[in-house]
Amino acid sequence: MTENFEILAEFIKDMSSETPDIESYIFVKENISKYQLKIDINSKPLKNKMIEVNTILKFEDKEINEKKSYFEIVYVSIVKINEEIKNKNDLEKILLCDVQNKIYPNLEKAFLNLLHNSGYPGIKFEKKIDFTELYKQRIN
Repeated sequence: MTENFEILAEFIKDMSSETPDIESYIFVKENISKYQLKIDINSKPLKNKMIEVNTILKFEDKEINEKKSYFEIVYVSIVKINEEIKNKNDLEKILLCDVQNKIYPNLEKAFLNLLHNSGYPGIKFEKKIDFTELYKQRIN
């Protein structure tokens, strides 16, 4: 089966790591297991059947407390869609599922590097994000 898209480029558009002070760093180091990974995907059309896809990963504490760190990465993929793709649902599946499955190893590596370089070397994501399952949940 031939793919209905081609990734022309992928890069980090923005990344952020915020730990305000040493007290916050120590608190976060002890409580980082409570942090949750959040993903958001948006896109905007470009010329010539190309689309900019922004995949945003945030790793943050959902509990309200003053001592916290914040981590975010915005990862961009420039995608060229096959001329034969006309159906909106097919396009949506490509952007939310197929492209994500392809770029995720690079995105995860970059995000883990950000966390490790921010002073949290032991962080690993136990579960891989299942974009196919997320997409199925979205359409049901």
